[in-house]
Parts: sequence; C-alpha cells; structure tokens
Amino acid sequence: MSLTLKIAVIAGDGVGQEVIPQGKRVLAATGAKHGARFDYTDYPWGTDYYLQNGVMAPHDFIDQLRPANAIFLGAVGHPKVPDNVTLNGLLLPIRRAFDQYANIRPAVLYHGVQSPLALRKGEKIDMVVVRENTEGEYAQVGGFLYRDQPEEVAVQTSLFTRRGCERVIRVAFDLARKRNKQKRVASITKSNAQGYSMVLWDRAFAKVAGEYPDIATESLLVDAAAMNFIRRPESFDVVVGSNLFGDILSDLSAIIVGSMGLAPSANIDPSRRFPSMFEPVHGSAPDIAFKGIVNPLATILCAAQMVEHLGLPEAAADIERAVAKVLADGHIRTPDLGGSSTTARVTDAVISAMG
Repeated sequence: MSLTLKIAVIAGDGVGQEVIPQGKRVLAATGAKHGARFDYTDYPWGTDYYLQNGVMAPHDFIDQLRPANAIFLGAVGHPKVPDNVTLNGLLLPIRRAFDQYANIRPAVLYHGVQSPLALRKGEKIDMVVVRENTEGEYAQVGGFLYRDQPEEVAVQTSLFTRRGCERVIRVAFDLARKRNKQKRVASITKSNAQGYSMVLWDRAFAKVAGEYPDIATESLLVDAAAMNFIRRPESFDVVVGSNLFGDILSDLSAIIVGSMGLAPSANIDPSRRFPSMFEPVHGSAPDIAFKGIVNPLATILCAAQMVEHLGLPEAAADIERAVAKVLADGHIRTPDLGGSSTTARVTDAVISAMG
C-alpha cells in the first residue's frame, strides 16, 4: 500500500526555483522505492508575487498551508526587496504560526569534500546546530521613533521565555541521544554581557541538563564558540543556541564542511500539531541564479530530513547514503565544490546512486 503525503511547495526566489525541482526528482525516486507518493501543491509566493501585489503572499497563506503534511521551501530573498520585508512577509510568519520552534541544521564533512580548514578530512566533522526559531533576538519587538529624522531612534528588544528556552534545549538533548555520536551538547550563551536573557538561557540549560545525566555538556560564550568551531570542530556533536547565535554559527559550520550548498535545515514543530518546513540554508543566491550551476545537495538533504520526519527513515537513509557516495566519488560536483557539473547532473548522480 502506498503512503500519500501532501507537500506544500514554495520554490520562492532565485536558485530556489532551480533546486526545488531537483528535490522533487529525488523524492519521486525514493517514493517509488519505499512506497510513498508525494502530492504537491505549488504556491507562487515570493518577491515576484510581492512586486506584483505588494505582499509576499496572500493574507490567508497560513490557512492555505495548514492542511499539508510538510512544507518544502526553496529560498526567499531578492536584491530589489529589503530582507526585512521578504523574511517578515513569508518565512518568519510560517515559523511562528506553525510553532516551528526547533531549527535543525546538520553540518557533515563528507569523504571527498575539502574543508577550508587545514588537515580536516572526511567524517572528522559531524555536528548539528539546534537553533531556537520563534523568539529570542528575532521576535520583532520594538519600533522606530522620529523616523527619517536626525534624532531617529530604533529599539529592538529580544524576547526570551523560560518555556521557549527549555523546550528547544530539550530537543537538543533528545537529538544527542538519538545520534549516538559523542552524546554531547554545547550551549551557546553570552551571559557575561547579556545579563537577563542569556542568564535565563543558562539557568534553563542547567535545569534541562539535569534530566539527561548520560549526556556530557559544555557552555560556551558565543565568541569562544566561533573560535572553537575553527580550532576544534571535531569536538562538537549537538550545539544549541538562541535564534541569532544559532543562525550565525550554523552558517559558519556550513562553510567549515565545504559549502553552503551542503547545508540543509528543518524548521520543526516537535509536537507535530502543524506542518514542519524544510529549506536549504543557502538562500536565493542571486549571483548564480538561473545559470544551472547551483548545488542541489542541500535541498536533496532537506528532502531526506522531510521524509524522516514524515515517518520514512529508510528512505531518508537511502538519500543520505546516495549523497555521500556521489561526494566520495568526486567526479560529479558543482562549481562551489570545485567542479563543473550542472545542477541537474548532480541530481542524476544521486538518483543513480540510490539504485
């Protein structure tokens, strides 16, 4: 019996419109192999929609997405539209409306990929950054006073709640148990300077850590964490941080393992009340858009995250093994990894490796 999954698709902007079709091709291949069918609803939302309608998506877009089992997002962003408009008009409202409070961003140094860090070889780096995704520094609490005048004032307030901190930290500890790697969680903080929000974070981390005596822990100031990502990346297993810290460090971890084109992410509602959303970290990349050279592997790895979340772990493992094989072979790769293959050719190789 075939399992039918309803997937809401927002290809979005720039390279998003190139990588999403490649992700669909891989999903079709794994679905045929593992007894799943993907029923797509494609939505034309993004900056083209904004330039025509003055909004990134229609007023009822959350209600349109709600019946889906998952959301597959390509990218959001355009040089003609400020990022605060694109993000707050589409991406961030989805994360908040569907309580996707855990942003899961793996970073793996695959065999055959050269890290920019000297002497780092494949599989020596295998970490995942868990980022709080709905509050913190991105809560959009604040405003402007005397706008566009010399005396203009901007107030930006971070919002940290005990509930919000504890629940995302608990996701990190559960993930450390599941991964069965080093069984280690690193908390990223800045409580020496942020004496309220980060002190609350530290207390929440200490409380949750007490529930997981089998998991080793460390607490790092964010500047020290950035240094240690470079100095000793092999020592990290699961890293958990606030919205801002997790965002920055996960981009750093992606570059450490060779390319933003290898960085998937999952915006998860662990309670499964609402659809979760899966998107590559790399964004719309307007400098290479529509040239047929964008790396599709981040999106393909997002597809693996999605099918695992939807109850198909064997399909997810199949995709991940195929990606690892293509990278280890070293013959087919896009320019960001030093090759000359097209986006479609890399996807062809992954599907072939899946058998």
